[in-house]
This record gives sequence, structure tokens and C-alpha cells, in this order.
Amino acid sequence: MKKQRKGADGGSWMDTYGDMVTLLLCFFVLLYAISSVDQNKYQNLVASVNPEMAEELQEMRSAEAAEQQAQNAAIETMYQNLKSEFESMGLDANVDVIQGDGYNFISFSDEIFFEADSYSVTENGRAVLDAFCQAIQPAAEEIHEIQVLGHTTEVPDRMNVVEDRMLSSERAAQVAAYIQQKNVIDPARLVSLGFGQFRPIADINTSEGRSRNRRVEILITNDEAVMKSLTEYYSEVYGQDVAAMQPDANLYQDTQTGNSGGSGAE
Repeated sequence: MKKQRKGADGGSWMDTYGDMVTLLLCFFVLLYAISSVDQNKYQNLVASVNPEMAEELQEMRSAEAAEQQAQNAAIETMYQNLKSEFESMGLDANVDVIQGDGYNFISFSDEIFFEADSYSVTENGRAVLDAFCQAIQPAAEEIHEIQVLGHTTEVPDRMNVVEDRMLSSERAAQVAAYIQQKNVIDPARLVSLGFGQFRPIADINTSEGRSRNRRVEILITNDEAVMKSLTEYYSEVYGQDVAAMQPDANLYQDTQTGNSGGSGAE
């Protein structure tokens, strides 16, 4: 009679495999829990376990709150300084200053800084930039980045796209270079970008619209700012109609939906 084989000692390999998978699952759940720890809850837990640390944690919280309050006050002061400086210079019609969540946005008509088809900053433009630098200096340490954005406009029946890009880039670079010379902010936090005719904010078929498109914008962000696309900033600053004019409007609209459920230039 044939002898029946006994099962392997130590149990089935499936038991070992199941234990390993369970341990891995627990490990990844633990990693996820650690990565999403609420700082206040963690500090409360530490204080309850070690009451001697409660006073130290309270001091840390007070210091963080005071630092945040000082930063917010500096940014608010900068915003008020910018508005006051430009109003005193009589620039209300040519300069818009907008304060958003974590940023300040200033839009200048191109005539503030430049003559037609030129990228040399005028004497009047230098005076405006002096006022700008004076206004932001008290909050310089709280500024994360300053972006200078140059724009021209599309003109029907004219073909000059290359010079158009160069002009907008040169204008942005000249403004950024002048700010850098004033030593009010670390040059590494100062950026210039030229968009040519491709970021319009008004109708190109009217002289008034083309005039609005010729502009220099300065975007100032602080450390608490949430990174956004230019179209998202435009939506908040200029409105939804302008956001819809941008080349990435479809992508922006898709993002909003997800969150809620060849011519020439001069």
C-alpha cells in the first residue's frame, strides 16, 4: 500500500505570504498617517504625554503667530504704500494695484515707462520705479518673488511677431534691471518675462483695446502664496472674460470645472 505524503512542516507558504502582505499594508498606512499629521493635534498629543513641554509648545505657537502677523502687516503696508505713491503721482488712470490672497498685482500702461517702439525706460518711468521700490522696501524680506511681465499687442494686417517678442522681453528686462539696481530685493527673486502679443486683455480691433494690451505688469508674491498660472491670476485681477481670452483658457476652464464638481504686433 502506497504511503501518503505528509504536508510540509511549518504550515502553508500562503500563510507566510499573507502575513507579509498584511505587514506591508500596515507599514504604508502608517507612512500615510505620518505624512498627514496635523501639527496642532501632534503638539497637543506631545503636551498630554509630556506636560512639561506644554509651556514650550505654547511659546512656539505664539512665536509662529506673531511672525505670521508681522508678515501680513508688512504685506498690507506695502499694498497701501503702492496705492498711495501712485495716487500722489496722479497715475490713477494708468496704474492698477490689486491685492489678492498672497500676492499684489500692478498693471502699468506702457506709456508710463516707454516711448513708442522703444525699450529704454524714460525719465518719468524711472521716477515711477523709484516710487515702486520705495513702497516695497519695508516688506522686502517678506517677498517671495517679483515677476515683471512685458506685453505688446496684436495689430490686424501687420506681421512682426519676432520683433514683438523681443520688444516685450526687452521692456520687462529693463524694468527688472532698474529694480535690481536699487538693491531692495535679492536679484535671485526678481524675474522678467516677455509675452509679446499673446496675453491680451482687451479687443485688438479697437485703438483703445490695443492701448490696454500694451502694458507692463508686476506680480509680487509672498511666502504664503499658492502657485497659480497667469490665467488664474488674470481671472482674479481682470475677470473671467479676460481669462477666457488666454491661450490656455480651455485648460483653466477644465481645472475650474474639476474644482467645482498668426497676425502681427507692435
